[in-house]
Amino acid sequence: MSNTETNEPAETHINDVLHEAKSSSAQAKPARKRRIFAAVGIVTLLAGSMAIGTTLPDPKSSDAYATLAAEKASVESERDAAESSYASMKSKYDTLQNGITARETKVSSREAEVGKADAAVKTAEAAVKVREEAVTGAERTKAANTVGDGTWTVGTDIEPGTYRAAADVGSSCYWGIYATGSNGSNIIDNDLPGGGRPSVALNSGQDFKSSRCGKWEKQ
Repeated sequence: MSNTETNEPAETHINDVLHEAKSSSAQAKPARKRRIFAAVGIVTLLAGSMAIGTTLPDPKSSDAYATLAAEKASVESERDAAESSYASMKSKYDTLQNGITARETKVSSREAEVGKADAAVKTAEAAVKVREEAVTGAERTKAANTVGDGTWTVGTDIEPGTYRAAADVGSSCYWGIYATGSNGSNIIDNDLPGGGRPSVALNSGQDFKSSRCGKWEKQ
């Protein structure tokens, strides 16, 4: 084999490789261009978005925002008014409560005073009752030991003892002492004193008669 024959296939192979490389490079250039265009487009869109964002109106200047702000201010004003009204009512309530507490204290003090007064009244009533009972007992004793006109059996109708006229007697006064059961026939003593305050001593088993002499009291 000659050198010419030996070199031709090698050259052919090299040429083929170079051709393929050029073809690949030619195909790669459009793809890179497309990627560059895409990146530039994205940057352009971002720049546009930023530009649009900077040109948006301030939301606080809108009518809706102003309406909401007015409503918020109105609600806050109502809240402040309600808090003020509550504070005023709470102050009045505390004042009334303090007044009620003070009045309750006074009422309790007065109730204690009334209780003491009631106790004093009951004590006085008890003392009066004791005196009344004593007076009533004395009056009953006096009544039991007092006789008037009539005939009385000593030991049965009246107690034995000395009796004296309660007041000065008149000239028509008559008294007599008789033996019990004699029907006035057995005279033990009698008198027409004619005045003054006569007295008689009476014993059981006797009858005492008094006429127009008034009251006789046991001594």
